[in-house]
Amino acid sequence: MGMSDFYGPADESESLATIHAALDAGINLLDTGDFYGMGHNEMLLSRALKSRRQDAFVCVKFGAMRTPDGSFIGLDMRPAAVKNSLAYSLKRLGTDYIDLYQPCRVDPGIPIEETIGAMVEMKERGYIRHLGLSEAGPETIRRAHAVHPIAALQIEYAIVTRSIEDAILPVTRELGISVTAYGVLSRGLLSTTTKSPDSTKGDYRGAYPRFQHENFQRNQQLIESLRSIAASKGCSLAQLALAWVLSRGEDIIPLVGARTTERLTEALGGISVSFSADDLAELERVVPRGAVAGERYPAEQMAWLDSERPR
Repeated sequence: MGMSDFYGPADESESLATIHAALDAGINLLDTGDFYGMGHNEMLLSRALKSRRQDAFVCVKFGAMRTPDGSFIGLDMRPAAVKNSLAYSLKRLGTDYIDLYQPCRVDPGIPIEETIGAMVEMKERGYIRHLGLSEAGPETIRRAHAVHPIAALQIEYAIVTRSIEDAILPVTRELGISVTAYGVLSRGLLSTTTKSPDSTKGDYRGAYPRFQHENFQRNQQLIESLRSIAASKGCSLAQLALAWVLSRGEDIIPLVGARTTERLTEALGGISVSFSADDLAELERVVPRGAVAGERYPAEQMAWLDSERPR
């Protein structure tokens, strides 16, 4: 995502080098969305995978509608829209199938059964290998899974973002659905060089509650406590945060938003970080659930999340 949108300018040659380095390191799951840069990210992946399609498991999210200036204006998960979106993604990616296809959000105006039904039709014709969901709540997951087995749920999960543990993770584990966890660094809050976003350079995080004013200052205290623990384990804060998500179970796959080979190399170092029971207890003490200041999205975007609806 960050190679095409939301985090300010990216260097395309460095983006391609980072994707190739990831594949060379054995990372095969590449996650994109047809609305990342309004198609730019899919075309970038097409270039990266020109001779390496067989090396990659490509995940595509769809359904978000945007205007030419980049504004989000709603969702469209109608069956006809599913098929239309898929056709354009296949063309931009330069492939004849997508490994995992996922509605980016749950469209409250369209029964999930209709969206999944259209995806099943496309799977039966060979255009999709596996079906997924994103930011879906437990009831929606069950309804979708009743139509066709769901392979994965993409949802935010991090040491500072743990709401899925109450009702969503138990359902995915009951049904045998994996979790692709995004936001493992909380959009850079837990990065090696945490800094206040510069909205003048196209960094959208300035609108996000965790990066605003008093919240950002309060969150610095959490960050410094976590940095201390990371230093004691000989790793960076980003590696600590990634390792924590990896420690939550083999069914959870962290998505790493590295935009450069340097950051990718750092992230790969997180694989070797392990935790004792005492380490995990200390992390729980330092960052208890709900300790982070601010919601993970602005109010308007929180309202789009089926996963966060009161139950």
